[in-house]
Amino acid sequence: MAKNQIQPLFDNVLIKPLEAEEKTVSGIILPDSAKEKPQMGLVMAVGKGKVDDGKLIPMSVKVGQKVMYKKWGGNEVKLNGEELILVEEKDILAII
Repeated sequence: MAKNQIQPLFDNVLIKPLEAEEKTVSGIILPDSAKEKPQMGLVMAVGKGKVDDGKLIPMSVKVGQKVMYKKWGGNEVKLNGEELILVEEKDILAII
């Protein structure tokens, strides 16, 4: 992805979801219909932060970090054939 093709605004974060597991722990190969949507991804771009009471609150996450986000949060975006998700910072649960 070329830099600056999507620049999130405010406290939004652009995430590239990690691939779903192909096998279970016991080695059973999963068909596409049984794979769960991943809840972890790589931060591709971040907004400047949220403005609260006239003050800019900086972002807690940075480009390149691996994060865990809410299962049903965000908006799916397609860019150059790549599926990405745009979430608010509050929908990110942890930095991994």
